[in-house]
Amino acid sequence: MRKVPRSRWAIFALAILIATLLFIALNSGEDRETLRLDQFLSAIDDGDIRTAVLMNKASAVEGETIAGRRYRVEFPAEYADELTERLLAADVGTSSDTQATSLLEVFLTDLLPTLIVVGVFLWFMLQMQGGGRANRFGKARARKRGRDRGDVTFEDVAGADEAVAELQEIKDFLSDPDRFRRLGAKIPKGVLLYGPPGTGKTLLARAVAGEAGVPFLTISGSDFVEMFVGVGAARVRDLFKQAKDEAPAIVFVDEIDAVGRHRGTGVGGGHDEREQTLNQLLVELDGFDERDDVILMAATNRPDILDAALLRPGRFDRHIAVDAPDRTGRQAILEVHSRNKPLESTVSLSVLARRTPGFTGADLANIVNEAALLAGRQHRESITMGDMSEAVDRVMAGPERRSRVMSEHEKSVTAHHEAGHALVGHLLPAADPVHKVSIVARGRALGWTLSLPTEDRYTHTADELRARLAVYMGGLSAEELVFGQQSTGAADDIDGATKLARAMVTEFGMSDRLGPQRLSVTEADPMAGRERRTGPQSTEVASIVDSEVKRLLDEAHETARALIEGNRESLERLAARLIDVETIDEDELGEILRHKP
Repeated sequence: MRKVPRSRWAIFALAILIATLLFIALNSGEDRETLRLDQFLSAIDDGDIRTAVLMNKASAVEGETIAGRRYRVEFPAEYADELTERLLAADVGTSSDTQATSLLEVFLTDLLPTLIVVGVFLWFMLQMQGGGRANRFGKARARKRGRDRGDVTFEDVAGADEAVAELQEIKDFLSDPDRFRRLGAKIPKGVLLYGPPGTGKTLLARAVAGEAGVPFLTISGSDFVEMFVGVGAARVRDLFKQAKDEAPAIVFVDEIDAVGRHRGTGVGGGHDEREQTLNQLLVELDGFDERDDVILMAATNRPDILDAALLRPGRFDRHIAVDAPDRTGRQAILEVHSRNKPLESTVSLSVLARRTPGFTGADLANIVNEAALLAGRQHRESITMGDMSEAVDRVMAGPERRSRVMSEHEKSVTAHHEAGHALVGHLLPAADPVHKVSIVARGRALGWTLSLPTEDRYTHTADELRARLAVYMGGLSAEELVFGQQSTGAADDIDGATKLARAMVTEFGMSDRLGPQRLSVTEADPMAGRERRTGPQSTEVASIVDSEVKRLLDEAHETARALIEGNRESLERLAARLIDVETIDEDELGEILRHKP
């Protein structure tokens, strides 16, 4: 039976051939001459007909002529009686054939279709119960790498030194498990890698398999769940069976949150297919024998929505955070991805690492690839620093849209708007240094100002956040001062400033009236399977929150307006230069704004 699906087309063609041959055999007979009815009547009158057999079922006459030729003639059913009388009157040997149906014909027309339908149904049921080929729905669609060392090792992983150190002992255990067992050590049954998208979680799992030289079975969490009930649980059982047969081995489940969400959050309650799959996964993790030498690794972007039973010790014993790399890590990642690319001597990876705070490994790989594409587009043999800088801008703000033509007035408004951001950011000591200003449209923005910290920051002071609010307000303050009114181009700035000010009041406790308390309440949402934030419950506190947010925004607006009024000449000089060259980098910006108040 296992071989049947492999040759199903050949079997199908053979069945059609057999049916065709049977049809031909049933309908074939000896060669007969077909006569028209008028010819047949003339032959009767001439005495040329020796025998005639009336085929009642087919309304036809078959027989033999005096000359020994066999003939056949068809006639209308209502003419049967008159034709019979004419044959008898001519003294022709006449007989009747009721054409009884043969057993073979009855079998082919009546019984065979029924037997085929019943047989197919029984075969399918037997295959489903016996785990045959038809039960392939229950087979785990895991992709397996061989026992040879993989093409990815820890040397290919950069910017995640802590995660590599944690996974090193997993590799050591798989390479030499007896060394740990002699010491009485138990290796973790499960390792959960969590962090933002693109930080290299899957790459780390592949590196462990490549270093240990063991089979690496990988599957996505969404591959477990299908429309058929029980399929997900069957695939979990099959996946772990494959892993135990290949032990020592690594099982890697990518995006495990697709199947590991909190139970009780689905539409079907406890009988939901996804929850049955999760229950089977929990059972398999508990059922691991210590000597199976199988380690389950999983990756997710949302550890907060995973079921608590999945994260407890004994299942996923080790949780490894894979965050966005720091400046040193970003430089190491850039070196890995530019290893086989021709870079000019002017390319400084350390400068690029400083320009890309918050970028993940995937973002940095995309930057190097974009730079290579830009160099190829210009028919150059090597990648320049300009290509790298343009690639960073494309990743951060999108490709340039030089086809968007602005009027002179709109171009002047945009230039003064961006000059306002840059001027306020340059004058406030607590603000991040301005790296680039441009009025070339990118994405949906008509212009943009890039401010970058001098080093990676993980906490921010109240002064730094107030300075950021003032930079947000710099654009609309410049428009109000120069043109007497603000435009809709400040909508994104107002949105960002409002969110930051509300976070300062409700989350960071940076309000003198409300004090250091968290007013943004976090509640579990069982239907969404995640936490949601709500505002303060009382109307009095909500009114104070709104007034504090307004106070922060008004203060930032006043600060930005005062700085721009006191440096109107610098604003005009910077706006004029933007209208002329459209993009100003950090060095030229410092020359234009070199005189501080």
